[in-house]
Amino acid sequence: MIRIARWLERHFEETICCVALSAVASLVFLQVIMRYVFDSALQWSEELAAIGMVWAVYMGASLCVRERFHIRIMVGVMALPLSLGRVVVFIADALCILFSVFMLIIGVQYLAVLAKYPSHTPRLGIDEFWPQTIIVIGYALILLRLVQIYVGWWREGRRGLPGMRPEHEAL
Repeated sequence: MIRIARWLERHFEETICCVALSAVASLVFLQVIMRYVFDSALQWSEELAAIGMVWAVYMGASLCVRERFHIRIMVGVMALPLSLGRVVVFIADALCILFSVFMLIIGVQYLAVLAKYPSHTPRLGIDEFWPQTIIVIGYALILLRLVQIYVGWWREGRRGLPGMRPEHEAL
């Protein structure tokens, strides 16, 4: 059970991204085949592909936070003196945390509205609540990954920049 939890902790976002992007690519390819070979269109494939793309984007954002590939330019931060680099990273992470908390609050409120006033997707008839949960899931994972980065950094003696592996810091 512990091995499964460790595997999920390390590969959860990647797995969801791969499944979602594979589904998107397959559905779009199937739609092209249906339109140009069979002169007919699948009514539901575009809707499912759009849902898959949104899920892949949110999972990718969490993955980028975990791997420290997000919007900050780490090469520039690592070129700064360590103390100044830490300040830049702390400010950027604080802003990311504030935005994520804000989006979590908005996301929960949005899901409450969808739960109170259900609506369904036009072709698949899926309750909109379920695909839209990715807003809360995505931002919760971003927060979780930021907390994990700082807990690990603290446990390792607060050397270097939070979340940066030693081989990256030597660049």
